[in-house]
Amino acid sequence: MAAPAEPRDAVLAGAYACIAHAGLAKTTLDDVAKASRVSRATIYRMFPGGRDQLLREAVGWEMTRFFARLADAVAAAPDLAARFETALHYAHQAVRDHAVLQRVLATEPEALLPLMTVEQHRVLRYITDYLRPLLAVEAEAGRLRPGVDVDQAADYLARMGLSLIGTPGRWDLEDPAALHTLVATELLGGILAPEPGSPAAE
Repeated sequence: MAAPAEPRDAVLAGAYACIAHAGLAKTTLDDVAKASRVSRATIYRMFPGGRDQLLREAVGWEMTRFFARLADAVAAAPDLAARFETALHYAHQAVRDHAVLQRVLATEPEALLPLMTVEQHRVLRYITDYLRPLLAVEAEAGRLRPGVDVDQAADYLARMGLSLIGTPGRWDLEDPAALHTLVATELLGGILAPEPGSPAAE
């Protein structure tokens, strides 16, 4: 991983490295100071809430980086539906294979899950900002159902997508056919207008 250019990101990267090595409970400000090569005083200036704020923001920082990688993974998808199918499949596998996340979830779920919940607003904003221009393109092309508001649709899709990544329920995100049905019916069915000649358009 390349060294972060911004001092704050360097501290967050150092905190994440400490969490990966020792877990949440055993990560101290001294550990983070050494890992990021700054003083404790510098950390307190950046994070006035101290250790609690730093750990919370480190979790949010890694969550945002995860979704930035996800955006790169779906960039070549030909349309909005394909982006969602690719995104859900990629995210499901990435969460499953994320060694740090899985270890901390297994050993310290009571510490991690509240932090993820608090930082979820940051991730939702990131996803919503990503989806809004894509939906605006669909609107300009006349492919949205009448009455669909772009901002509301972006918020809905961000929340539904995030929920499905964490808890897919009855949906098998490894199965392309299931993914296609999920995206076409539950995610985009009420947002995109049916293609002319399709059963839904009749």
